[in-house]
Amino acid sequence: MDRFAELKAFCTVAGGGGFSSAGRRLGLATSSVTRLVDSLERRLGAVLLNRSTRSVTLTDAGRAYYERALRLLEELDAADDAAGPQAGEPRGLLRVAAPVTFCAMHIAPLLPELARRHPRLELDLRLSDTVSNMVDESIDVAIRIGSAGMAPNLIARRLAAHERVICASPDYLASHGEPRAPDDLARHNCMRFAHGDGRHVWRLKRGEEVYEVPVHGTLTVNNADVLRQAALGGMGLALLARWLVGPELESGALRRVLAGYDANPGPMDVGLFAIYQANRRGSAKIKAFIDLLESALGSELGRSLGSGGLNSPAQLRQLRARAAR
Repeated sequence: MDRFAELKAFCTVAGGGGFSSAGRRLGLATSSVTRLVDSLERRLGAVLLNRSTRSVTLTDAGRAYYERALRLLEELDAADDAAGPQAGEPRGLLRVAAPVTFCAMHIAPLLPELARRHPRLELDLRLSDTVSNMVDESIDVAIRIGSAGMAPNLIARRLAAHERVICASPDYLASHGEPRAPDDLARHNCMRFAHGDGRHVWRLKRGEEVYEVPVHGTLTVNNADVLRQAALGGMGLALLARWLVGPELESGALRRVLAGYDANPGPMDVGLFAIYQANRRGSAKIKAFIDLLESALGSELGRSLGSGGLNSPAQLRQLRARAAR
């Protein structure tokens, strides 16, 4: 029992990022959680956690131990579920990482339905437009936009295609003219999303020909909705997901330019994926979440959100207003 208590305390600290929050989750004093983790480290003869006054992170040994220990606890939960009256029902904490604006518009509206279907499931949403470290941050599922080979050591389930468009306000185009060819982008204020690799190139494709165009502008930001608002304000051109700007394109508040080209900052075969670790393949709670999201998106392989996906432009306006409240 002591070993089980140590294991549970360590996994809760590692998964929640601190001793105080682990104590609250376990119903124990912080000092009791600390003693259990200290006892585990002494028994193993290894330091599992880097501790500071501001954060708690896994050491290399702790990361390897955490992956296996978490699997043991989940197997125990699964055994309890299989023997109980509600066998197979998703339960426990599910930590999901997702892009900020996409979550607000397309995941947040699903939360009441997820709670209705699976009342024993507890969801922890981690929102960021940067790529999370799934092990260090104890992420169960990450929603990512990218190409099929972006996570070679993880399982990637494709949910939908991801179409981007280059757009600007009518006022900006009236003042600066409309680009007619990829090279024309060099003469425009091209506002950019802040990618981790710092690239400032937009890729356009027509037929078999691909153009890589260096772009420059007065705004770089790591939030797509800020780019949308800047484009609406007439600052310049922006390369944005169709699911984000569908209502504005429909109303005319934004106009698509270079419509004869596919556009993307990186590879052209971009999709929306749910990513999870291979050792979580049989997790009922991961499957329940991904199944609901895929069903709501109404997607098949290669289907675009911008052409009949989750929401119509009118629905997107309603969801955006709801997310802002």
